[in-house]
Amino acid sequence: MQEAMVRSAFSTSRLERLKSTIERDIEQGTYHGAVILVARHGEVGLHEAIGYAREATKEPMRKDHVFSLFSVTKAFTNVLVFRSIERGDFALTTRISELIPEFSGGSRERITVEHLLTHRSGLPPLFAPVAGMYIDHLDEVIAAICAHVHCTGTPGGTVSYSPMCAHALLGEVVRRVDDRKRHYRDIVADEIFTPLRMKDSAIGVRSDLKARHIVPFFMPTVPPLQHLGHSHLGENGAFEEPESEMPWVGGVSTVSDMFRFAEMLRRGGELDGVRILGPAIVDQATRNRTGNSPNDLYTAIGHARGWEPYPAYIGLGFFLRGEVICHHQFGTLSSPRTFGNTGFGSTLFWVDPERDMTFVCLTSGVMDEGENIERFQRLSDIALSATL
Repeated sequence: MQEAMVRSAFSTSRLERLKSTIERDIEQGTYHGAVILVARHGEVGLHEAIGYAREATKEPMRKDHVFSLFSVTKAFTNVLVFRSIERGDFALTTRISELIPEFSGGSRERITVEHLLTHRSGLPPLFAPVAGMYIDHLDEVIAAICAHVHCTGTPGGTVSYSPMCAHALLGEVVRRVDDRKRHYRDIVADEIFTPLRMKDSAIGVRSDLKARHIVPFFMPTVPPLQHLGHSHLGENGAFEEPESEMPWVGGVSTVSDMFRFAEMLRRGGELDGVRILGPAIVDQATRNRTGNSPNDLYTAIGHARGWEPYPAYIGLGFFLRGEVICHHQFGTLSSPRTFGNTGFGSTLFWVDPERDMTFVCLTSGVMDEGENIERFQRLSDIALSATL
């Protein structure tokens, strides 16, 4: 019966097309490998490991490989923020300076939780608060943000995706209101990973996951970046640190675990009888909160490729598909309320509530972000075309 349900939800031949498209991309050297999972109504139609985990050694990709999630990590921080709001620890309208008093001075004192979630804080789009600093210790990052990062725009004004500052601050806010005074990494484990049985997920590369962890490799087309860690493991060594706490990019996981997380959101905050969030806040979080304003950072990416500007379509921490036909990692065929998160050049999950569909794809070989948007748009559209 279950197999018949899956067959009725998808065209098998079109899902095979999705797999063969990824295989062709890998053969052409666009990226090294991928694990992909596509499901409807909670039933898996495709779950495949394709290509290589480490192209240099030709190690085959496996379904249990552990990926650095990059900004998909923000989705965990979003959920912790929502849980804090549901408990009454703070509200969307709470000013960050009320919770982090040292984050004061000038326009910063007007920034609210909602501004950070919708990327309308007015803070600059930085990858580190101070060039060349270590970013794997949250307390040091927060101290540097408070000391050195000030608004360059008006809080509540233009939309400019925040690679680091917004979710670093949100992660710290969650930590500060925690009555048990836990580390951020432990709050994520206790409130998300353990109840959802995401056994292969962590903040930082947990020792038992290290052998399966794919160390990010940046493809030659990617501009130079630095993500420095205290262990001096290289230009992007922060992604290998066992005890890093980066609420914006520091998560690691498997596709199977990320599917469980996405399914919880698809089901309105509950999975297998465990409720993580109430339906009300999931509904509010997945509505467009940025109107028709463009996303300044993504507009710059598109301008370099000759794309027309398009709306940011951001909810409370989640990207949305929106109405306009434009370059979008969730595809051009998904419904407007489709929501999810993306990670730089490599990771993606989305949920289409209209089609009751979940898509997760984690890849090895970090791509240029413009190329990555076009890659995932194509794969998402193929997956959507397989629905019946």
